[in-house]
Amino acid sequence: MMSTRIITAAVLLPLLLLMVLVLPKIFTAILFGVMSAFAAYELLYSTELVRQPRLVAYSMVAAFLVNLWSYFGSPESWGMLGALVFTTLLFGEMMASHVKVRFEKVALCLAAGLLLPFLLSGLVRIHAGKYGRYLILIPFVLAFLSDTGAYFAGRAFGSHKLSPVISPNKTVEGAVGGVLTAMLGMVVYTLIMQVGFQFKVNYMFALVYGLLGSLGAILGDLWFSVIKRQTGIKDYGNLIPGHGGILDRFDSMMVVGPLTEALLLLLPVVVGE
Repeated sequence: MMSTRIITAAVLLPLLLLMVLVLPKIFTAILFGVMSAFAAYELLYSTELVRQPRLVAYSMVAAFLVNLWSYFGSPESWGMLGALVFTTLLFGEMMASHVKVRFEKVALCLAAGLLLPFLLSGLVRIHAGKYGRYLILIPFVLAFLSDTGAYFAGRAFGSHKLSPVISPNKTVEGAVGGVLTAMLGMVVYTLIMQVGFQFKVNYMFALVYGLLGSLGAILGDLWFSVIKRQTGIKDYGNLIPGHGGILDRFDSMMVVGPLTEALLLLLPVVVGE
């Protein structure tokens, strides 16, 4: 299993970097749109929380379009119109079959089709903005290094359970290791931006990013772990060999993406000349 995870990461990570660093930015929006659509399917259908095909299909389309909406500048009028159409379709299904389609299923579809894609599409908005090809690396540094640091620190030193009911493999020592690794990773990132690309950087802000980003990654993982516990599933899917589904691999990005987007506005860690 571990070898499969490593091989998959070794293949997919360069492809992801190629997509976000080299290809036209619209391809990144399409990529995360597809990922959001699969995430909506996993949250609704794989968990068996919503098994009505039309509701799931509406949610997948909405999730995809949220990312395109973010790429084109998040125009308020189109966002309001799209949300209204999506909501109308969902409530139309509820009115047509109020016995099978209850309000809680409509609420789940709104979360899967609008809320979660909006969070994940923070990556699209970062990438589409000024210096986006440089700044888009930040959430990946935070999430992936935090996860890696937590894994190895937990294996080496872990003895105190962080959340034994929701995620029994997580330890306090692993969380600390993840935070320190993310902070170190952000310092290295800002150093590269300063020395290699002549950006103005703020190392104190980099440490703040590492701290908050790592804590956000842990929170995102726990969010979707508790859903798995409640629905009795091990993984959300098997789309990514060795890693599960989109939500299994990118759960932390649901927090780290929009958190990074907010931090870039409030505490710009990298500033161009």
